[in-house]
Amino acid sequence: MKAENKKTVLAMENVFTTFTRDIARLYRAVQKIKSAEMESMGLKGTHVMCLFHLYRHSDGLTPAQLASECNEDKAAVSRNVADLKQHGLAQVQSQESKTYRAHITLTEKGLTVAREIEKKVESAVTAGGSFMTDKERDAFYQTLSRIADNLENYIIQLEGKE
Repeated sequence: MKAENKKTVLAMENVFTTFTRDIARLYRAVQKIKSAEMESMGLKGTHVMCLFHLYRHSDGLTPAQLASECNEDKAAVSRNVADLKQHGLAQVQSQESKTYRAHITLTEKGLTVAREIEKKVESAVTAGGSFMTDKERDAFYQTLSRIADNLENYIIQLEGKE
């Protein structure tokens, strides 16, 4: 192997290692923050995204829409919604017998908790990006989204679903 090719391979290995390691570190950190913040409210970290997205959609979301917004499977969202209902944080608005079409909304108590979560999310995001300017932050998130899109497209190609 030529020296130039070897350097390129080592550089790609370093990029891969750094990328996968740091993405895993970020994911673990976010999960730990969710769990720690929710524990004080008697909730689980898995409830954060449901509360967050329901708060952002005051008209409510169907279970399928909520699953899509949370990037979770419908069964996980269904369990979370059941927990939120049990805690008096969410309610199902349904005129029909088909609950999969019913809109899930937050109760007054749920709105209060969701506002608190929004503050905690803002604090965590601010802490994570405290070294960046607004312009750098915008560029970073735009780049991160493009990487995610490209990798999802790569997966589609790998699976032959093109």
